[in-house]
Amino acid sequence: MGLLLKIEWLKIKKYPAFWWMLAIVMLTYPSINYMFYNIYNEFTQGKEMTNNIAKMLLGNPFAFPETFHTVAYFSSFFVLLPAILVIMLITNEYNYRTHKQNIIDGWSRKDFMASKLIDVAIISFVVMTVYMLVALGFGIYADPENMGRIAEQLHYIPMFYLQTFAQLTVAFLLGYLVKKAFIALGIFLFYYLVVENILVAYLKYKKIAITRFLPIEVSDNILVAPAFSGNFGKDAKEGYELALTLVGEQVVLTCVYTLIIWLICFKVHSKRDLA
Repeated sequence: MGLLLKIEWLKIKKYPAFWWMLAIVMLTYPSINYMFYNIYNEFTQGKEMTNNIAKMLLGNPFAFPETFHTVAYFSSFFVLLPAILVIMLITNEYNYRTHKQNIIDGWSRKDFMASKLIDVAIISFVVMTVYMLVALGFGIYADPENMGRIAEQLHYIPMFYLQTFAQLTVAFLLGYLVKKAFIALGIFLFYYLVVENILVAYLKYKKIAITRFLPIEVSDNILVAPAFSGNFGKDAKEGYELALTLVGEQVVLTCVYTLIIWLICFKVHSKRDLA
């Protein structure tokens, strides 16, 4: 496994799309959070009564320890960026027939699929690292005097990693089964942006409580909205508290879904024609 990890990292870091993805993520994550930080400042800075009320309701979501929660939530909107890379990586294996060359070079089918799992894990780790640095930066910038509380919500770091890894796994599955980058990417984007959102809205409208079991929604619910979202009335508070109570179940479900997808990939690849 250590050798596969080294091989895949050497392969990924030579891939121009990886560095483009990393650059875009490094620009996007700070930018989206800075936009919301400015909105927060517009509502809370000033001596008017409305400013004081807003500050009381919102607190400081970008200071420690809330920064890890807030930045994770807003950054998770852009999992599409690394998903594009994951789809390109697996479909290129078939476009350039490197999957066959690996077998010729002595890899087993299991080794090949394990290497793809490592690819997704590496990309998820890189994305998580960017998120962590952004969260730390905002925490220090927003309220450096609150550094003593830095460790209170560090659990959002592995939760962000799990959500990213799970959703990139879905993207990988599509790329692996379809083999064509543009088709797989189109299906993923259409489902991610349109189909599942329509399903969630429709099922909530009909009060059918199964939305949290949908493929993307199951991991989306790991990262609930920031804490201040529960401060806007009784219904908002109850909704926020309910979402928090379900996080543990969503983590388990996400792990189960992700494991099932990888087992399917390993099983299919053990029988798939390499032509």
